[in-house]
Amino acid sequence: MNLQSPTAQEPYLSVVVPAFNEEQRIGTTLERICDYLSRQSYSWEVVLVDDGSQDKTVAVARQSMAGRALHTVLHERNQGKGAAIKHGMVAARGQVRLFSDADLSTPIEELSRLLQALEEGYDIAIGSRGLKESRIELHQAWYREMMGRIFNLMVRLLVLGGIKDTQCGFKLFTAQAAQALFPLQSMQGFAFDVEILFRARQKGFKIKEVPVRWINSPESRIHPLIDSTKMFVDLVKLRLGLLPRAPKDS
Repeated sequence: MNLQSPTAQEPYLSVVVPAFNEEQRIGTTLERICDYLSRQSYSWEVVLVDDGSQDKTVAVARQSMAGRALHTVLHERNQGKGAAIKHGMVAARGQVRLFSDADLSTPIEELSRLLQALEEGYDIAIGSRGLKESRIELHQAWYREMMGRIFNLMVRLLVLGGIKDTQCGFKLFTAQAAQALFPLQSMQGFAFDVEILFRARQKGFKIKEVPVRWINSPESRIHPLIDSTKMFVDLVKLRLGLLPRAPKDS
């Protein structure tokens, strides 16, 4: 892993964005994030984790973020979304740390809802599509929604009762929670969210599920069969306590 970061005072907020071959939309995404954050009263940084992209993702990102607080983590090879989020959250310097999908399916403006939860005393605030107040403005294909619901049901039955949506890619952590949890993460694929929340429960961190707006991206990278199967296998491993030790950074 190649780490490149500016030297500056620690910001209040870090926004971690994982990216793999995102040259077509990463510029727009970062501009939307920066446009919103520039109107806020707190200091911030963006942490881009390039997960072994073979296109111009990093070059486009740096051009879009010229003169702004961009912190890049570069993977020489593709390691998976979980690994990208882990390395980004560990490298981040903010007092609070958000990770957000590169497609901004949850608009960055929903951040205020999560910040409010931390101000109320929670350690972790997770965006949710599964609450009554959640607003799904563009749905996934029916089979993807069905598979997601089945997975969420299995998560609640086997691992994390009381949480209706573990997989929304918009989660906020205090620095203390992030520093305690992400170095322990062993899952590198799409089920990493469940592991992080499971470990958070074990350590007594307070979690708040927050309703958010959500707009499906038609360019989803999740394969409905292959990745869903891997996620179910990881869930069973978690339930049975068969997780390996967290891999060393590479």
